[in-house]
Amino acid sequence: MKICAVICEYNPFHSGHLYQLGEMKKRSGCDAVLCLMSGNFTQRGEIAVFGKYTRARHAVQNGADLVLELPTPFAVSPAELFARGAVHLLAAIPSVTHLAFGCESGEREDFLKAANATLREDKIFQTELRGRMKDGTSYVKARTEALLALNSDVDESLLTSPNNVLGVEYCRALLLERSAMEPLPIPRVGGGYADTDLREKFSSATALRAVLTSSDGKGKRALKTNLPPTVYEDARSFSPTSYETAAILALLKASAEEVAACPDCAEGIENRLHLLARTDPTYSSIVEKCVSRRYTRSRIKRILLQNFLGVRRKEVRAYAEASLYLRPLAVKKEKADELLAALAASPLPLVTRKSDLVRLRGDALACIRTDLAANALSDALRGIHTPDCETLLL
Repeated sequence: MKICAVICEYNPFHSGHLYQLGEMKKRSGCDAVLCLMSGNFTQRGEIAVFGKYTRARHAVQNGADLVLELPTPFAVSPAELFARGAVHLLAAIPSVTHLAFGCESGEREDFLKAANATLREDKIFQTELRGRMKDGTSYVKARTEALLALNSDVDESLLTSPNNVLGVEYCRALLLERSAMEPLPIPRVGGGYADTDLREKFSSATALRAVLTSSDGKGKRALKTNLPPTVYEDARSFSPTSYETAAILALLKASAEEVAACPDCAEGIENRLHLLARTDPTYSSIVEKCVSRRYTRSRIKRILLQNFLGVRRKEVRAYAEASLYLRPLAVKKEKADELLAALAASPLPLVTRKSDLVRLRGDALACIRTDLAANALSDALRGIHTPDCETLLL
């Protein structure tokens, strides 16, 4: 069996994702599509609009064959660790032959060339990087500028456009894993990654989340034209959570040292966060007052989320090289036996029920405990109860 994988959030699943799944099947020629999906919290530093089992169901109802959960420590980390952890898991599944990802531009060879350039970060590069960070430029931007300055044959858009940046990180992780998986870039259609404009079809997830969470009801019609029917039915009863308040309470409770250990935290920003939490304890105000050339809005929100979930930099880096686990959330019923057999061929243990947890040790056990805690916190915020471990047959 040949499987084409995609690393995703589906927050929410929309017409662009539906298009991408169709293109994956056509372009890869694979027998099945596997989605490695973030759980209840996302890389933007937010709680997902729907819980992980709901989003897994949406994916299988609309073209996916199997949804695995991306462990929480990777799901809420910066792009490098997000990609490294995800590819590390997929590389352990022998049947996964292709890795698809959305992109703004570029071909397979372009992404691999750019990824190779990121692996050559020698002393000259480090000097160039430090020089560009002296004026307060963020590490990510300074690194991009240094790479382009030293690699004139790399397409600039691959290191600056949001989906392309993540695509390069995926290819970099493939090279580090020495994986034979073939990168499969698929051009995006419709709204861009952070596009807030609503379209008749193919609006971005950013724009659709804004409609879901708005209190004035504007743009509700766009949900019907952009979401598959099964997703739209759930969207009609969507209600926001109190996550932002909970994140500030967690910040007030944490020590500065604990915040400093979060994957995205550096250069003393934990002190400013602590000060603001005590003088102006409003989520939006704290985020806006910490945004700078070095710290983007998403990065600040990730720090708050990482602190809320107890995710620590040292642990995530260890997990990215450890033997972890595979955790199916949903599988298409008619392909279940074949797909679960393909997962069983991996050296990683399969967790499909709570009793499987006794098989985990060391880093794997520590990592899944973060998943379980994240699930409990998400349930508390949503006022629901979902199983710790379950695989939906759809």
